[in-house]
Amino acid sequence: MRLFDKPGRSQVFADNGMVATSHPLASSTALDVLRQGGSAVDAALAASLVLSVVEPQMTGIGGDCFAIISDPSKGMHAINGSGRSAAGANIEWYQENGFSEISDASAHSVTVPGALKAFDEMHQKFGSLAWDRLFKDAINIADQGFLVSPRVAYDWQKNVAPLSKDVGASMHLLHDGNAPKMGDRVQFTALANSLKSIAKDGIDAFYKGSIAAEIADTIQSKGAFLNEDDLGAVTADWVDPISTKYSAHQVFEIPPNGQGMVALIMMNLMELLDVRSMAHDSPERYHHEIEIGRVAYAVRDAMLADPAHMTMSTEELTSMDFAKTLYHQIRPLKRNPTILLPDLPSSDTVYLTVADKDGQMVSLIYSIYTDFGSWIVTPNSGIVLQSRGACFNTIPGHPNAIGPSKRPLHTIIPAFALNNGNPAFSFGVMGGAYQPMGQAHVFSNLVDHGFDPQAALDHPRMFWAPDGVLEAESGISRAVIGGLEARGHEIRQSNTPIGGGQIIQRDERGYYCGGSDPRKDGLAIGY
Repeated sequence: MRLFDKPGRSQVFADNGMVATSHPLASSTALDVLRQGGSAVDAALAASLVLSVVEPQMTGIGGDCFAIISDPSKGMHAINGSGRSAAGANIEWYQENGFSEISDASAHSVTVPGALKAFDEMHQKFGSLAWDRLFKDAINIADQGFLVSPRVAYDWQKNVAPLSKDVGASMHLLHDGNAPKMGDRVQFTALANSLKSIAKDGIDAFYKGSIAAEIADTIQSKGAFLNEDDLGAVTADWVDPISTKYSAHQVFEIPPNGQGMVALIMMNLMELLDVRSMAHDSPERYHHEIEIGRVAYAVRDAMLADPAHMTMSTEELTSMDFAKTLYHQIRPLKRNPTILLPDLPSSDTVYLTVADKDGQMVSLIYSIYTDFGSWIVTPNSGIVLQSRGACFNTIPGHPNAIGPSKRPLHTIIPAFALNNGNPAFSFGVMGGAYQPMGQAHVFSNLVDHGFDPQAALDHPRMFWAPDGVLEAESGISRAVIGGLEARGHEIRQSNTPIGGGQIIQRDERGYYCGGSDPRKDGLAIGY
């Protein structure tokens, strides 16, 4: 139990339903949907659409999503709602034109937005309420305006310069060239009109017709290849989740092109090296997680891609036998300098989780990748376009090299865990490359150290900066930092919070327990 004389949050308990999102308005919407008889999927989708409005720097209908759904009668399902590159995106062209990478500020980073297609698939399979009901709050908030919350304002202020370079972004996301401040009221009339069209006519209003034509025209006017045929060919695929056993729990992830397999590799290595026996706030624990992460991320950078292009199967990579070929690289008392520093793509993401009175639980993550995606916004429809194609590389023959109609390596990963075959935790940790490390750390907090969902999220974090230096949050003690420095790690104070997250636990006695990360503006709430 937390110390009540210190700042902090308590975990939240409820019998009938639970919601945890990164913004209060989204949590409120999801709770209303549950009270009106909507399923957990209905509530998760309605909350996601609200987040498309109130967290425009993190997510939107111009982005992608992944979800894991646990349903008492239908079992566990997973959906890949990530879009593909343009059919005309050939690596030879990028080589001939001097592209050493795909910049997130380039129109070439814009891939087909897959989220709405996935939302439609999820609603058809698990929805209870009408499609247009899911859009109601998002439309009202976009039309009438919302007050900018503290974390959103903080992120917005950092992006004035890149937003000012695009006509649509400057028009819709800046006012007189400035970002809104905390407490300012913001309206998105053009986005509201787009949402109204999709609510009325379904996803064809987005992937076909005037919105699709404007997206294609906007991208092609900037020299990239995405066209209306690419948008019309969008797919969202139901997939079999991948899993491993950790601390008596079965942990599930989405298979590649997402990096969920990296979290599973980490947990396999943590199991082999008995990380659970180390104190939660010890340098030994942080050292092992960091070194295990470096090993697992090196596998990601070499192997992870659209599964049609991978050279080893996901089953092989997530097996304990494969982990046994890696664990000798971990030195208990010293940083191993031979392990390559991983590629560390940044990402801005929303993760949410919802559970309903019938036991359906949803773990959903939804993103436009970097801050405000590609910083490209369609002028008429007001849609922020994602930069997910920046995760491709331009190395000929590499599994993740850019190519036609191909899904890129994806950083966003929802997670789910069973205990003795029963739903136990729906959880996710935001933060781009940090997500596998974050999931492994937070899940260990839950099952190895007995933390409740809120305490597991509150626990201080550490991760690499692009220059290879470890950045430590302020809650990490001087003793831990000194112990890590003695093991050869270079460390500095982190200037920003590391990631975010939400958790819903299904207690074995039948009730829900929720937590929401204080690094964001959101909350867990139930009824």
